[in-house]
Amino acid sequence: MNLKRTFKPLILVLIAIIGLQSCKEKKEDKPQQEMAAATTEQDGFVQIFDGKTLDNWEGDPNYWRVENGNLVGEVTPTTLLKNNTFIIWKGGQPADFELKLEFRIAEAGNSGINYRSEKIDTIPFALRGYQADIDGKIRYTGQNYEEKKRATLAYRGEKARITSQENPDTPGSLRANVAKNAWQSREVLESLGDSDELKTKIKSEDWNEAHLIIKGNKLQHYINGILMSEVIDDDTVNRASKGHLGVQVHVGPPMKVEYRNIKLKNL
Repeated sequence: MNLKRTFKPLILVLIAIIGLQSCKEKKEDKPQQEMAAATTEQDGFVQIFDGKTLDNWEGDPNYWRVENGNLVGEVTPTTLLKNNTFIIWKGGQPADFELKLEFRIAEAGNSGINYRSEKIDTIPFALRGYQADIDGKIRYTGQNYEEKKRATLAYRGEKARITSQENPDTPGSLRANVAKNAWQSREVLESLGDSDELKTKIKSEDWNEAHLIIKGNKLQHYINGILMSEVIDDDTVNRASKGHLGVQVHVGPPMKVEYRNIKLKNL
């Protein structure tokens, strides 16, 4: 028997089978890749930070830069702040939306995500409005704090209803209705959990995911998939229905905060 003649057809058959299997795997991979890309587009979220540049953002370059794909805000001993400063998205003034991003903050850091906010003409790169609070010691992370306006609206672990102050037409009535850094016309409707227990769900000096769901007068702040605070804003005098979006570095000691994967979906 001629072994060469016997094995040659077998080898050709094996090569053909391997080739067909390889083609099949490539065909199967392609739809999966296309499906993944389609899911990214169909979920409605759009990346608003490209990880490379500060295009479509405005802020003081002494405090904001891009590093290793992250949006970095840093205060150094030689750049200490007199006023909180923001980097502000220039792509519009969202009304109803969802925002997802990841953040990492140094223990000494103080920051936040502002939304439905207005620019302050007298202070460069400053915002006034709702803020999803973030701090390195995790005392306030997750709460709803209204920057330069009504102060704390809901502490971490609270679902709170906000109403207008008495005599809102009286000059100075807004500031007069803030005591101990909190709005006084507020009612806690429900507990979302113990603040210290919720704190354990937030990672110190590591990456956390923030998810804001802002629709109508309901403002929800999630950290790592857990609802940390909810505001029902029935204050028809002071509430805002749309506004600027930005992130903050705060007055205080040197600090560093990083943001990445910043995605927005209009509702």
